[in-house]
Amino acid sequence: MIQPRYTGARVKRVEDPRLLRGRGRYVDDIALPRMLSVAFVRSPHAHAAIRSVAAEAALALDGVAAVFTAAEVGRVARPLVARLESDGFIPTPWPPLADGVARFCGEAVAAVVAESAYVAADARQLVAVDYEPRPAVASLDGGLAGERILFRRDYRRGDVDGAFATAAIVLRETFEHGRCAPSPIEPRGVVADWDGDTLSVWASTQTPSIMRAALARALDLPEARVRVQVPDVGGGFGLKMHVFPEDVAVAAIARLTGRPVKWVEERRENLAAASQARAQRMEVEVAAAADGTLLALRARAISDGGAYHVYPLTGALEPLGSVAILPGPYRTPVYAYEAVTVATNKPPLGAYRGVGMTMGAFVMERLLDTLAARLGIDPAEIRRRNLIPRDAYPFVSASGMTYDSGDFHGALEQVLAAAGYEALRCQQQAARAEGRLVGVGLACYTEYTGMGAEVFRRRGMADVSGIEGATVTMDPDGTVGCLTSFPSQGQGHATTIAQLLADRLGVPLDRIRVEPVDTRAAPRGSGTFGSRGAVAMLGTAAAAADQVRTKLQALAAHLLEASPADVVLDAGRAHVRGVPDRAIGLAEIARLAWAPPLGGLPSGLPPGLEATVYFDPPGPTFSGAVHLALVEVDRETGRVEVRRYALVEDCGPVINPTIVDGQIHGAVAQGLGEALLEGVVYDSDGQLLTGTLMDYALPKADGVPPFEIGHLETPSPVTPAGVKGMGEGGTIGAPAAIANAVADAVRALGVTITRLPISAEYLANRIFQKGADRRTEVT
Repeated sequence: MIQPRYTGARVKRVEDPRLLRGRGRYVDDIALPRMLSVAFVRSPHAHAAIRSVAAEAALALDGVAAVFTAAEVGRVARPLVARLESDGFIPTPWPPLADGVARFCGEAVAAVVAESAYVAADARQLVAVDYEPRPAVASLDGGLAGERILFRRDYRRGDVDGAFATAAIVLRETFEHGRCAPSPIEPRGVVADWDGDTLSVWASTQTPSIMRAALARALDLPEARVRVQVPDVGGGFGLKMHVFPEDVAVAAIARLTGRPVKWVEERRENLAAASQARAQRMEVEVAAAADGTLLALRARAISDGGAYHVYPLTGALEPLGSVAILPGPYRTPVYAYEAVTVATNKPPLGAYRGVGMTMGAFVMERLLDTLAARLGIDPAEIRRRNLIPRDAYPFVSASGMTYDSGDFHGALEQVLAAAGYEALRCQQQAARAEGRLVGVGLACYTEYTGMGAEVFRRRGMADVSGIEGATVTMDPDGTVGCLTSFPSQGQGHATTIAQLLADRLGVPLDRIRVEPVDTRAAPRGSGTFGSRGAVAMLGTAAAAADQVRTKLQALAAHLLEASPADVVLDAGRAHVRGVPDRAIGLAEIARLAWAPPLGGLPSGLPPGLEATVYFDPPGPTFSGAVHLALVEVDRETGRVEVRRYALVEDCGPVINPTIVDGQIHGAVAQGLGEALLEGVVYDSDGQLLTGTLMDYALPKADGVPPFEIGHLETPSPVTPAGVKGMGEGGTIGAPAAIANAVADAVRALGVTITRLPISAEYLANRIFQKGADRRTEVT
């Protein structure tokens, strides 16, 4: 029986001292002898034929080694092809460099290779590309009109038409979510080195095993001859789980030049050429009984997928994820949906924290508030009437997903009590009497976490295995090392894994090291994404530690003349239960395991203290939360101030509350930006209008309110130790809660909220227009 000392405690992150002292090692810190730098020449057109590329002036610049086009790179590298084993899916090969046609503004057309990044950037300006512009499809409607369908899927459960025909209330609305950019602090980056036999890559990636397989396929190499190493990663948010053409191009250039090559993305490139997110319209209908009980849903989700499917997820992920999660934590008996992705001349649609779920929660929560207003009841009450009771789990949702566990009624009441909901409503009425626009918004959501192979096979995602792996080793000096398949991008994996291992092996935290992921040494896996980390840690690292623990106990039992079941591992030693003085140091046992005495180890035990475990998560498992936002709207400027923010998170047993709270803080801040600020904007010709951080607004610390965080623990019945993922939750709940709060604030003015982001300009215009409409009515 393991007595947790560290697990569940607020342990300080072991990664932080090194990073705070500036000793992190990121891709841009990798320096190899004779290394070249790459700068990409990018298309200024959203759609254009490439007639020719003239590189003579660039090649004449001192320090320029080469300029590559699609023709040269194509000799050693094939396009990336994201696959989805599903009817209605059209693949889109994405070449390392645009081959004959540029399909979005910012697509890489040529690569300049030079002795430094500065020279490469200067030389890039000297490359002359002759383009023949073509008409661009720059909107979702344009993609639909041209029948540029990349993906389509229909679903129906139950007698939907009958439910609508007999419903007392039917609401119809169209909701939109603009494009947004994941924008990690560290942009994309990769270093590649070809030694004539092996391609070594250092990448800022969430998915090293997937990247290795993709590069091997693109360059026609056995996977054993591709090595991917992951240094420190400065944020990923889903963007870095993809493999991009630039990654393939850099690897190909290293092979063609025979020298190490580095590319680190500029912020302008990140905003223009990296995958983007959301970009969806959802047409939805809800049928309800006279008391507000939900009877049926119909939805059509249409996503602007951009010019290509991004590898390995495809542009189907966003609309499918949205319609799958749309019923949320509510009892909705019948449901029909259509999910569609259309092609446009924009960057591809990819994963971003909360993928699919953010739009689904936004739409469902707005519908519930609209229904409550129609019935004249409180938004909290409409949720009470429709939330799935705790004793109804496991519950099969209207979209066919099995929710394993949850207690949304408990979470709702807890957040209402913590925020003083009734008092807030009284304060709101007083503010309105003063002419102020104050609103309160609620949002409940389910978060899809801990997915394994079965989920990805059912989705048809051919290039995501779903498994993870970890190796745990105790060295002869008693220190413990851990290698995993899933790298960290700031989530604190090294700390959380160390907590789990310390409790299992009885060693202090400072005697445990979690190594950076290196595919040459680490087990194969899928990577860090989709809130899978906690489940993966328990299923791999903790399970491997349990195997090492069993062997330690067997060896200690022999040396201490006791039963293995009576051996306790604690504080770096093994002792007999109830007899703490009858003990032996773990380092002594480890030395014995790695250097067996004459006659070998007892009971036929093999030498060594190491275990590798592969794990296929049996989930998914579902986390959930209830968020509450209090906002005030400036009726003149449209500016929204988030005055207060409270939430209750249910992610099962918590390994480290400090890390979980940190994930919530970061995710809610991102969700706030998504709700109020962030919008990638293109004109009718497909030209990017928000190409800098002056135009693409991100949230700042002074615009983020304090968060009041509560926890509820409903263990999952399907995962090790009942844990659940939770890394995306804040970005799922915050946009919905803030949108409801803003809608509540401006409802009396006749303004409705059906789109994100709710920028100050948009909201001020809506308020002004409604005022103008009313003035016209009066006159």
